[in-house]
Amino acid sequence: MNIVFMGTPEFAAVSLQALADSGHRVVAAFTQPDKPVGRKKVLTAPPVKQLAQQLGIPVYQPASVKKAETIELLASLQPDLIAVVAYGKILPQQVIGLPPLGCINVHGSLLPKYRGAAPIQWSVINGEKTTGVTTMYMDAGLDTGDMIYTDTVEIGGDETSGQLYQRLAKVGADLLLKTLTGIADGTAPRQKQDDGQSTYAPMLDKQIAELDFSLTAQQVHDHIRGLNPWPVAHTFFDGKKLKVFSSRVISGAAGTAAGQLTADGTLQVACGDGGVVALTDVLLEGSKRMSAEQFLQGHGAKCRRGLQLGRKMGE
Repeated sequence: MNIVFMGTPEFAAVSLQALADSGHRVVAAFTQPDKPVGRKKVLTAPPVKQLAQQLGIPVYQPASVKKAETIELLASLQPDLIAVVAYGKILPQQVIGLPPLGCINVHGSLLPKYRGAAPIQWSVINGEKTTGVTTMYMDAGLDTGDMIYTDTVEIGGDETSGQLYQRLAKVGADLLLKTLTGIADGTAPRQKQDDGQSTYAPMLDKQIAELDFSLTAQQVHDHIRGLNPWPVAHTFFDGKKLKVFSSRVISGAAGTAAGQLTADGTLQVACGDGGVVALTDVLLEGSKRMSAEQFLQGHGAKCRRGLQLGRKMGE
């Protein structure tokens, strides 16, 4: 079976490695163009490109998969199947209909829940207890194709989206191998999605990063978990942006208004339901990332009961 692999981030690279390790014949890897990364904007190859080059797999990085020359290139590779894992581009019908065994997608949710670009992050933000991975036959819609296999995992109560991402990458790789075996021997099932049960997981942006302490303590905690490692939740402390990487929900009543510290010498914040969330891993603007204990060593005198978080300089 000739396989063309399409993927970009580390999540996809795990699947590509699994294909190589299991002896599948990957004739080409398509990935997004190199992009500037970090403050210094260093042009960096995506993880799939780096791995494919190590494995000796030809790499292609078209700016568009809709152009005739890209479609002609794909056709010349004569793929029996195209495996798509977090590629980051929508495939046109001419590509989807090209391989005789179909285009197979690995998606980081239990479809039809969390269709879209950020299923892992939104499952954490929304406080889901379980999620998983689905393999499906791609069609012209956004994650709407017929499902093949699913695998369910539990989400830890303090697990970040970054941690879940790493776990689901391995689950997805294993499920892809199972799917290819099923397709090859004719045992792979095919189940239509129930569109009435679908939800959408749009791409994250920085606009959702500011914490809203009028939510419940659990919702604030889930928001912090879901936005780690990017874009990272934040509030404002003494007029400066305070990034919050992790937290925990504290038992007991707050006794102060939402957004206020509940006790002297802590980073325990009252929430809208009267609950309390403790900020445990933070980075104050102009400083470095540190634990709450380290933060309080330098800023403990300002951390008084009733101090309102979320106020920018001048407010």
